[in-house]
Amino acid sequence: MRLHELYPFAEERASRKRVGRGSGSGLGCTSGKGNKGQNARAGGGVRAGFEGGQMPLQRRLPKRGFKNAPFKATYEVINLDRLVASFEGKTDITLEDIYARGLCKAGASVKILGVGEVSVALTVEAHKFSASAAEKIRNAGGEAKALEG
Repeated sequence: MRLHELYPFAEERASRKRVGRGSGSGLGCTSGKGNKGQNARAGGGVRAGFEGGQMPLQRRLPKRGFKNAPFKATYEVINLDRLVASFEGKTDITLEDIYARGLCKAGASVKILGVGEVSVALTVEAHKFSASAAEKIRNAGGEAKALEG
């Protein structure tokens, strides 16, 4: 394959519209903008949602509810079985270890979920634990260190 064989071929590519280049071009005179009016002017047109001065729809409709999106806490979740499999033979698991193994993105808040079984005493450090995960770790003789309250 060569550069000139790549698709789409040069003759299949549409050339750009050159407006205002005389009546013979097909887009001369009013340049495809029709006759007069706000949209025919240079810099003309209205912003999205503008209804000609009428109260726009987004302002006519009632606003309801509480929006907490900017402050929502999101967690990267890791199941116990995946955690135990990733740290075979290790008893102390810190956040840095979890980030280093690539189980979640570095700096992300981590929550450990209780899917799977724990047979060895593990000391696990994470931002949050589900109730079942913390119970399974404690029952195995380990400790679940939560970094947030």
